[in-house]
Amino acid sequence: MSREDEFDAFYNASNRRVLHQMYAMTGNLADAQECTQEAFARAWQRWKTVSQADNPEAWVRTVAWRIAASRWRKAKNAVTAMARHGTPENTAPPNPDHVALVTALRHIPEAQRRAIVLHHLVGMSVEEISTETGAPTGTIKARLSRGRSALAKLLTDDTSIATGGEQP
Repeated sequence: MSREDEFDAFYNASNRRVLHQMYAMTGNLADAQECTQEAFARAWQRWKTVSQADNPEAWVRTVAWRIAASRWRKAKNAVTAMARHGTPENTAPPNPDHVALVTALRHIPEAQRRAIVLHHLVGMSVEEISTETGAPTGTIKARLSRGRSALAKLLTDDTSIATGGEQP
């Protein structure tokens, strides 16, 4: 298999999954799309090295996350880019449960949100999350526990977070 075919197969197998994970982590579809595409572009530039990594998808996800974090530090530039490009057209409306989950995820601390997404949506173990984030396993366990508790409160049927309202 050629280098291009190998990368194409990797991209086709993992692109949507990484995009969905980044959307859950960032809470913004346009940002997630841009960060994911940039991460895959960087992976292609370094494909000889990335393809030899233990988990090339984790490499792409980590790069995408770092790109997102960098963009948050440069909020003025991100706002300018969104104003210039706008949201994608012809996007199917999201499932109401998905909207509620992403909205709730926005209301918990970033470290908890990342741990929750990697564990529950990506399916990574605590040890794998620890390796990817550089945080001790005990810290990851605490983030997961606190994040789940916070989400449980935010996602109860009697709150209005999914519709954008304030919690009681």
